Amino acid sequence: MVKKPHDLIIVNGLQLPPPVRGIEVISTQAVDGGRNANGAVVGQLVGRRMYKLNNIQFAGLSADDWAQIRRALEPFYVPVTFTNDLNERMTLMMYPSDTTGKPFQIKDWQYEIYENCKFNLIDCGW
Repeated sequence: MVKKPHDLIIVNGLQLPPPVRGIEVISTQAVDGGRNANGAVVGQLVGRRMYKLNNIQFAGLSADDWAQIRRALEPFYVPVTFTNDLNERMTLMMYPSDTTGKPFQIKDWQYEIYENCKFNLIDCGW
């Protein structure tokens, strides 16, 4: 289990530690049209609201903790439980964007501690 687990974000059953300040909960709504010649909206809503958890970052993770998080993201499509921008809990299938780990402490040939680790989670729309 990742040290200091928290239930704000749960990825593939793994409770992530609290992220550093700066996470963004983005929600978008697709529309099937645009505007007419008068500039009035003529489109209709398509599907449900989509979410992206942007700028998820952790500071000072051990190499083992970061490895656990990376393994939880490995299936590519993963169930994610989070709190949306209306303060409601949701579980959606999401996929991770690129992951970034910035090593801070190295011993021999292995990373021990990461200064900063980050990724985004993007709604699959299912």
